[in-house]
Amino acid sequence: MSHPVHTQWISLPTAGGAMDAYLALPPGGSGPGLLLLQEIFGVNPHIRMLAEQYALAGFVVLAPDVFWRQAPRIELGYDAVDRQRGVSLASALHAPEVRADLQAAVAALRARPEVGGAAADGVKAGAKVVAKVGVIGYCMGGRLAYTAAALTGVDAAVSYYGGGIAGQLALAAQVRCPMQFHFAGSDNHIPPEAVAAVREAFAGKPAEIFEYPGSAHGFNCWARASYHAPSSALALGRSLTFLAQQLF
Repeated sequence: MSHPVHTQWISLPTAGGAMDAYLALPPGGSGPGLLLLQEIFGVNPHIRMLAEQYALAGFVVLAPDVFWRQAPRIELGYDAVDRQRGVSLASALHAPEVRADLQAAVAALRARPEVGGAAADGVKAGAKVVAKVGVIGYCMGGRLAYTAAALTGVDAAVSYYGGGIAGQLALAAQVRCPMQFHFAGSDNHIPPEAVAAVREAFAGKPAEIFEYPGSAHGFNCWARASYHAPSSALALGRSLTFLAQQLF
């Protein structure tokens, strides 16, 4: 029996050049788009497995190589050396370039026939249907998912332990799509006051903010020492429910 999810690396045009991205198509061949944003460790096996996991749930998943300018398709592990390499790569990113890349990736995903096919069928039938695209990100990608929610016109956003969001809350006013946040109960990178600041900034907005007692930063990644299966399972269920409600 063949694998129900078809995957491949593709190239996306951006203002700065060609950016590679990992594409995972659902068993049905089409569905809402979901931009998947990496941790500091690149589009490594964990991110590619997440892409397939969400594709199995019916989404057309695209994971862009955020580090394509410095270290194309780099795949890092979770030891101290690789972690420091990831931190260095993340520190070297230029915000305007990353924001342009996010906009290009969302536009490319929304334009794909597997995402826009349903919209095209609706237009033929006389209805105006817009292909929906969401974004989900982990760690560095969790912060970038928040950025994408504010600046790219996505229809829904999910952020897992996105460090640095509390320092960018001026963007919160620009987030007009429903958004979901997942934070660890004890996170050395995101203190409780940062989570409280996010809660305050999103009060009255269509946002869900969850904390997971007993978990630490990176709790969703089964390859990390901080993996916490109960929190990961609960967060996955909440994410899938949220994305299904907002995008299908």
